[in-house]
Amino acid sequence: MIAVTVVGQASESDVPVIIEILPLTNQAICSGRFVAHDLDHVTKVPGGNTIRMFEANGGGVGINDLDNDGDLDIVLANHAGMNTILRNEGGLKFLTARLSQSDSRAVTIIDVDGDDWLDLVFSHNKRPPAYWRNVGDGHFIREYISGVGKPLYAINCGDVDNDGDLDLVGATYDASLLTDYGQEFLTDSKGGVYVYENREGKFALNSLATSAQALALMLLDLNGDGHLDIWVGNDFAVPDTIWYWSPTGWQIANPLTRMSYSTMSLDFGDIDNDGQYEVFSTDMKSQDGDSEGEQILRTITEGIDAERDLTTDPQITANVLQSVDSLSDTATAAGVDATGWSWSGKFGDLNQDGWLDLYVVNGFMESTTFGALPNHELVEENQVFRNLGTEQLTPMPEWGLGSLRSGRGMSMGDLDGDGDLDIVVNNLNSPSQMFENQLCEGSSLQVDLRWPRSLNTRAIGAHLVLRTHQGTYIRDVKAASGYLSGDPSRIHFGFPAEAKLLELEIVWPDGAVSMIDALERRARMTVTREGVEAQ
Repeated sequence: MIAVTVVGQASESDVPVIIEILPLTNQAICSGRFVAHDLDHVTKVPGGNTIRMFEANGGGVGINDLDNDGDLDIVLANHAGMNTILRNEGGLKFLTARLSQSDSRAVTIIDVDGDDWLDLVFSHNKRPPAYWRNVGDGHFIREYISGVGKPLYAINCGDVDNDGDLDLVGATYDASLLTDYGQEFLTDSKGGVYVYENREGKFALNSLATSAQALALMLLDLNGDGHLDIWVGNDFAVPDTIWYWSPTGWQIANPLTRMSYSTMSLDFGDIDNDGQYEVFSTDMKSQDGDSEGEQILRTITEGIDAERDLTTDPQITANVLQSVDSLSDTATAAGVDATGWSWSGKFGDLNQDGWLDLYVVNGFMESTTFGALPNHELVEENQVFRNLGTEQLTPMPEWGLGSLRSGRGMSMGDLDGDGDLDIVVNNLNSPSQMFENQLCEGSSLQVDLRWPRSLNTRAIGAHLVLRTHQGTYIRDVKAASGYLSGDPSRIHFGFPAEAKLLELEIVWPDGAVSMIDALERRARMTVTREGVEAQ
């Protein structure tokens, strides 16, 4: 590749940056659909083919560049076997490495120690998160996160106290803890929602709640005050809970008038390009035409509904899509309220037309709930929806993403270097899959942020605005989303091939701004911030 390097500073108020532009050289294969590839990883459970209770929850997947070679690598969590690193060798060839650790759930790939090498953080159901420090070139050693001692299930990372480093936010899944520990976990104060503030590498505990049923945890500025807030998505009858940051401490809030009953995933994206984010949560409502799923899920939801007042309960047994601005549910109108027994749901511009699409992975297997079904499994197709730009999302089975394997964690990133988003799904009891994007539509710009003089070297929490003559697109750099899955810090913007790129605005996590007009389509751009360390 030929790198074009410029020093950009659009005005005196902007922070100076170094810009490196790398044109894409890999030519896409154009079949008009996604092509599935099996990966060298199978998430197992302790009982083998007999899956009990919360063993059915599977594990997450993370995508990021572990060895700083420009290619995105894959990390897959395993419940009863070893975790897997798939090092990207180019050309969709991956070199397999195993981590001698099991009982993993979530995967987050971040630079914990600020040395510019991305580290691995896995959550576990029974013990505190595991920290694998990257010692250079993508090799890892097991260490401990000082001060983090709770058995967190859902985790996320961001600079929640705005002091320039990454903090850890996590919550427990108490139903599973009760199964594993009995009443002991209650008396030992194992359950709850926690903020671990990073104080020079040692993490200080701040307890927000003493119980949780968390399957998802999202960090997003919900009230526009410039600080990340916390949204915990809870399973069962426990409502989702939001905490707003405030100078005097975290304040619990109840702004939601509608939420999923069994929230299994949370993601946000601007699906109507109006400059405001929408939040999507998954639940378990059968899609039209799925007779088996409808029969089984109807029995489950009828049992749930019989025990609550539907006129006052804000929880519904369906997916929910709501704008951060209005918090009104538009999932039914958009056509995405029912996607089956759904786990990870995420936004991404899959066909690069400037509108964020939606992918949801489905399936469940468990020996008690589905004892009468073959292999104790409810088999449902994964669902993908194209954003038409008319507040409607339409199913796209012709894109080839309707896998029938029992998907759990899922993440998106350009794994073959051709500019569009590929997808990785961590399935349960069957090989994980990588879906190669061969749609060959539109164009893209990918952006890596670097902040080497801070302890947040990938600028987690930064807000990016790409302005074109056909529309304005916003993205945030986030560590994790969906169900237990880590996102690449590399931002992907899709847009029509004829769109003229005008400028890229970067609002760094500390509020500083960079304005860049040196933009190229079908390129990967690294923006490195110069200047003083983060305060």
